[in-house]
Amino acid sequence: MLTSLIARIHLSHVRNVMIGLKIILLFWLLSSILQTPHSLFDHLNEQFLLYIMVGFLAQLVDGTMGMAYGVSCNTLLLSLGVPPVIASAGVHTAEVFTTGVSGLSHLYAKNVERRLLLFLVVFGVLGAFLGVFLLANVFSGDFIKPYIALYLAGIGIFIVYKSYRPVGKEKEEISARRIGFWGFTGGLLDAIGGGGWGPVVVSNLLKNPKDPHIIIGTVNTAEFFVTLCSGMAFLFFVGFSSSPILLGLIVGGVLAAPLGALLLRYIKAAYLMRLVGILLSITSLIVIYKSLW
Repeated sequence: MLTSLIARIHLSHVRNVMIGLKIILLFWLLSSILQTPHSLFDHLNEQFLLYIMVGFLAQLVDGTMGMAYGVSCNTLLLSLGVPPVIASAGVHTAEVFTTGVSGLSHLYAKNVERRLLLFLVVFGVLGAFLGVFLLANVFSGDFIKPYIALYLAGIGIFIVYKSYRPVGKEKEEISARRIGFWGFTGGLLDAIGGGGWGPVVVSNLLKNPKDPHIIIGTVNTAEFFVTLCSGMAFLFFVGFSSSPILLGLIVGGVLAAPLGALLLRYIKAAYLMRLVGILLSITSLIVIYKSLW
């Protein structure tokens, strides 16, 4: 039943839904800015330009590699002296905006496969909802973070190893069961651990002999819907006290999103897999280090 329903949906429908949601989010952002005009514009200074640069660099990495937006943003913001809670709130809220522009850019650049995208969206959203429930009622995501990171570090090494071997048939389809499993798992862990959609889904789907450009572009596009679901609490309940940071991250991310989608088309598949594997291993080791010390 799900397969037949997905067969009727085209990428143009997905694009229209994303544009509609982006318009709603834009109106929300503008109304929030108009409610606090003085406190916002008092902070539009050199520091604000640094927030734009942080958002730009983090989204450029995420749009090209399919991961590490949260890690990059948090690390750079903390190095600028931003408190951890404000940094986390700003990153999660900004990601809702930047992933939408990034996804539309990947659709325009034809880095997206319809079947893969729709299965990832359906199961990723289900996983995100379950993750929010578990995080609110059962346990803390900090407990499982180092174990997830250890697994992903191993996957990163495996991807680097695989990049030196023949990839086989690029057109081979990934089974619906496998897409659903990793989409659900990625959404679940992303909601529980405060990030991880890209590393979990991209790394495990890259094991399949399929064009890595398509996998990264599709996973990046699906992330908008998953982030929107798991980030609702940050978006509507964290308030607008960190507005200069949030606005800077959004502006920088929106500027970088089309560039990341364009760059993805010009990186050779083998080099792309190596870069993803190295980035995945490094970011996972950083998470392990922060968890232990």
